Amino acid sequence: MPEAVHVGSGKVRELYALDAERLLLVASDRISVFDVVLPTQIPDKGRVLTGLSGFWFTRTLATCPNHLLGIRDDGRSTECRRLTMLPIECVVRGYLSGSGWKDYRETGEVCGHRLPEGLRESDKLAVPIFTPATKAETGHDQNITREQAAELVGADRLDAAERISLELYQTAAGYAAERGIIIADTKFELGLDEAGQLVLGDEAFTPDSSRFWPAAEYEPGGPQPSFDKQFVRDYAESLGWDKTPPGPELPDEVVAGTRARYVEAFEQITGIPFDDYAADPRTVLR
Repeated sequence: MPEAVHVGSGKVRELYALDAERLLLVASDRISVFDVVLPTQIPDKGRVLTGLSGFWFTRTLATCPNHLLGIRDDGRSTECRRLTMLPIECVVRGYLSGSGWKDYRETGEVCGHRLPEGLRESDKLAVPIFTPATKAETGHDQNITREQAAELVGADRLDAAERISLELYQTAAGYAAERGIIIADTKFELGLDEAGQLVLGDEAFTPDSSRFWPAAEYEPGGPQPSFDKQFVRDYAESLGWDKTPPGPELPDEVVAGTRARYVEAFEQITGIPFDDYAADPRTVLR
C-alpha cells in the first residue's frame, strides 16, 4: 500500500496512516491467549472482527458516533477517522465473570461497585455496571474505580463515557439476546474528535472484546461455553505451558474449532452468511 505508512502494531491489528485525517486499521488472523500471541493463526478471524465491528458501528450510531469511514474489499481493513483516545478502557458488565468474578470473591466489590452477597460465577447482575480499566501496553488491563478513572479523564467526561457505554451495551445486549446470544460483558475504546466529541473507536462487540455465551446453554454457577478463544485456552492449559513466550503451535482441530465459533457468532448475530460478507464486506453496513 504505497499510500499508507505503518505507525503501530497490536496483538491482532496493524495500524497505518493514510493521511492527516484518516487511518487504516487492519485486523490480522493472529490470536493471543494469556497475553501471548501464538505462532498459529485462525483463518478469517480478522474478517470476523472487522465485519462484526462494522455491523455494530452501523447499528449504534443513534447512541454514539464512531470512527468508521468504510471497509475495504479484503473484509479485514477499516478506514477510520483519527481520534485522540481516552487513556481508559470503558468496560460494561452485565454478568459476573472473568476479573469481575475474581474481584468479587476477594472483596465483594467490582471496581468500587458493592454487589449483593451470595452471587455465583456467571450470575446476571441486577443492572449492568460500568467498570473502567487502565490500558496496559503489555499484560492485562487493570481494573480501577470510577474515582480513579475520573482522575485520568475528568469527572464530566467520565460521566459521558459511562452513559454512552451503558447505552451501547444495553442496545447490543438486547439485540443479541433476540438471536440467542448473551453478551456477558464488553469493553470499548472511546476517543475525542477535533470538536471534542466522544467517538467510539477500535472495535465493537466482537468475540475479542466481549464475552459471547450461547443463551441455550447458559447455566450460572461456573464458567460458560463461549464464542471466542475457549478452544485455544483449553488446549494451551492442557499442555502445562507456563504462559510466557513463545506460545505453543495449535493443532488443526483446535484451529478449525476456533474458526467455527468465530464464524458462528458472526452469522448468528448478523444473520448474514459469512461467505456473503467475504464476497461483499459492505453487506454488514446496510
